[in-house]
Amino acid sequence: MRILIVNPNTTAAMTETIGRAARTVAAPGTEILAVNPADGPVSIEGYYDEAFSVPGLLAEIAKGESLGVSAHIIACFDDTGLEAARSLASAPVIGIGEAAFHLAAMLAHRFAVVTTLSRSIAAIETNLMKYGLAARCARVRACEIPVLSLDDPNSNASEQIGAEIERAKHDDRAEAIVLGCAGMAELAARLTDKHGLPVIDGVASAVKLAEAFGALGLKTSKIGAYAAPRPKTYLGSFAPFAPR
Repeated sequence: MRILIVNPNTTAAMTETIGRAARTVAAPGTEILAVNPADGPVSIEGYYDEAFSVPGLLAEIAKGESLGVSAHIIACFDDTGLEAARSLASAPVIGIGEAAFHLAAMLAHRFAVVTTLSRSIAAIETNLMKYGLAARCARVRACEIPVLSLDDPNSNASEQIGAEIERAKHDDRAEAIVLGCAGMAELAARLTDKHGLPVIDGVASAVKLAEAFGALGLKTSKIGAYAAPRPKTYLGSFAPFAPR
């Protein structure tokens, strides 16, 4: 099977990190296509960035559909544009945040999320409520590291994330940790070993769920909320996005 992973920001180095993490866990015979749009913000840190990343994301999802991929993964922890992408695509669309939350809830009674900046906490908490998992999350923590610093070898990102994991264990009684950014994908195994509890990466979680959907022959329901958009005219620069 072929899985398309879309990093909704425009930073190619982060897309490469995400692609490597995905290929590490992918089963033999699974092909990973990791892409990012050419237009949009270099990182998604809050609602404003998120809004401008959605058109580029949907354009990449449309390209994946034309290639006949088996599943799409949105590699932004806020699950940016998830509902719109599910409406557009015939193949399943998985958000890495939703995937990681569900796996954490099956591995621990209480989990915590460690994300990048405090401004991201509200979006993550809102998603947890929407997914019905807010009661299982002890706390959403921020290590105050900008997204692009995660790829900087001179930053102390891993140490700051680790410090928040220890606080979550002792202060929040968290039994598992969800890493709240796709740029943290390659840290999960090392942090699991160091801190002695499951540390869950959404990219890996989404890849394995995508493979499971493929094996089971399951796709997104198209008879209700995620039905294909109704044909209509879109004006101006959005004309190419018009449903047909």
